[in-house]
Amino acid sequence: ESDGTFVKNFQEHPQSILLTDSLEITLQNLHPDGQYAIGQDCGIYWRETDPPEKGAEAPDWFYVPNVPPRLDGQYRRSYVLWREYIVPLIAIEFASGDGSEELDNTPLSALPSGGNQKPGKFWVYERIIRIPYYAIYKIQTNELEVYNCVNTRYRRLEPNDRGHYPIDLMGVELGVWSGSYQNQAQQWLRWWDNQGNLLLTGSERARLESLRTEQERQRAEQERQRANTESQRADAESLRADREREQKERLAAYLRSQGIDPDRI
Repeated sequence: ESDGTFVKNFQEHPQSILLTDSLEITLQNLHPDGQYAIGQDCGIYWRETDPPEKGAEAPDWFYVPNVPPRLDGQYRRSYVLWREYIVPLIAIEFASGDGSEELDNTPLSALPSGGNQKPGKFWVYERIIRIPYYAIYKIQTNELEVYNCVNTRYRRLEPNDRGHYPIDLMGVELGVWSGSYQNQAQQWLRWWDNQGNLLLTGSERARLESLRTEQERQRAEQERQRANTESQRADAESLRADREREQKERLAAYLRSQGIDPDRI
């Protein structure tokens, strides 16, 4: 679990799904034509090398606007910058360790020629690919760092009053949320809109809609019961009025039988 071959923890896969799922409606609004792509552990190739992996980085999660979700009708297997030109808008790394790998700023020029070493991720994202937003989420400590590229250099952002990091080009905020997802109760990286409302996953929206439907059903049932109560009260009042009228009519008939005019009493 430490040589890079395997995913380093059980949180990474559901974390990626959570980010993608909850962003669906936002991306539909941003791209009504469906032209965007999301990568998860997919290679972004920034130079041609032998082997090819030396010239690629594979963010745990990244989003590219204004590109087709498929390439030439085929599922994407990688993202090659010199063929597509549009860079990802944001890349997110889930750091299982202390974040030193994700913050590695070693430039290509500092590496020995012909070796198998790669330049640091931070350097590649900042200086070569130039991804506008770079987020590092340290899973062990639940710490989130977000960088924004300003004048070709990354600047670490400060959280807003809600503790979130605005991603202005997407109209959303990125932050840490405490809750349960896919049978894991812990801290998760999540999106909010720019008003501070949590962006829900499809299952959360379905549960919320189910709750609203049940609340509406209960309100309708309470209204039906109230209407029935009102109807029963009206029926009881009508029956009481009929009985009073019948009693008055019997009394009047009796008085008349005794030669007394009830209207003069």
